[in-house]
Amino acid sequence: MYALPRPQWDTDRRAKDHADLLAISDGDTLCYTSEGGAFFAPADKESLARLYSDYPDATIISGATDAGLWVTKQHRPLPKIIYTGRVDALKQIAIEGDVMSIGAGVPWAEAGKALENRWPSFAELVRRFGSEQVRNSGTVGGNIANGSPIGDGPPALIALGARVLLRKGDASRSLPLKDFFIAYGRQDRTPGEIVEAIEVPLATRCEELRCYKISKRFDQDISAVCGCFNIRVEDGRVTSARIAFGGMAATPKRAATVESLLLGSAWNLETVERAVAGFEDDYSPIGDMRASAAYRLKAAKNLLIRYFHEREGAAGSIQLAGSLLPVFA
Repeated sequence: MYALPRPQWDTDRRAKDHADLLAISDGDTLCYTSEGGAFFAPADKESLARLYSDYPDATIISGATDAGLWVTKQHRPLPKIIYTGRVDALKQIAIEGDVMSIGAGVPWAEAGKALENRWPSFAELVRRFGSEQVRNSGTVGGNIANGSPIGDGPPALIALGARVLLRKGDASRSLPLKDFFIAYGRQDRTPGEIVEAIEVPLATRCEELRCYKISKRFDQDISAVCGCFNIRVEDGRVTSARIAFGGMAATPKRAATVESLLLGSAWNLETVERAVAGFEDDYSPIGDMRASAAYRLKAAKNLLIRYFHEREGAAGSIQLAGSLLPVFA
């Protein structure tokens, strides 16, 4: 579709509006209170950490792509809100040594750009996160802290071996992202503790990571199954394997049994077909409006087989895999 170029007067107007807003901004925390409620908008990370430590019952809002629905659909009151949108320190992406640090306030649209050249399969998964507006609003940290079992970010990040950096007041700690999710609706996060950043090791090669999203609609839909595979093969044998799924358990979860059946074995179809049986030990998915339990389990098995064929160059691109159809009979 042909699009007219933006007129110069509009570009100049936007630049002036942006400069004017920056000129009147300050580093103070915005605080607005009314009967039964309070809204805070800290301007720096230290103020955010102190506020949440002081008000651990507050709801942290970044893009509100999910929390906004609590209000509009569930009619839930949010008496205290801490908004992170003014905290620029949470919006940074940096590479230090062999780790990429993604701030909790980085929108998925920006994260996708940073991932594109290194892991294009992950970037394509990000492109299917809702609409463009959702990707520009929803943040990496919000997707993690929300802890949804069908969030698409955690499986890929777990497959990459990511760690989550947490902060409460002046104290910080980090833990493997796979250990952050304890049970449905529960994460290893104490009251008043914020998600500060996600740290992603850069050791995974481009061809090793593949991400698959199975949903009823290809775009702008919630996953029935999201599977991410990171398998290293050296001298014809599997030397490391990290496989994580969303939509298969009460939390995003690794396929530990499948991984163990692959490790040390020859990388061939016989090994893969033997390993898929491990999915029945690793997961007990539920059936719901998006897919039956049997479909989810079958899809997970088929995705590992598909991953093998794509790694071996015997199947087409993953970028078009996404409908609710079995990949293999």
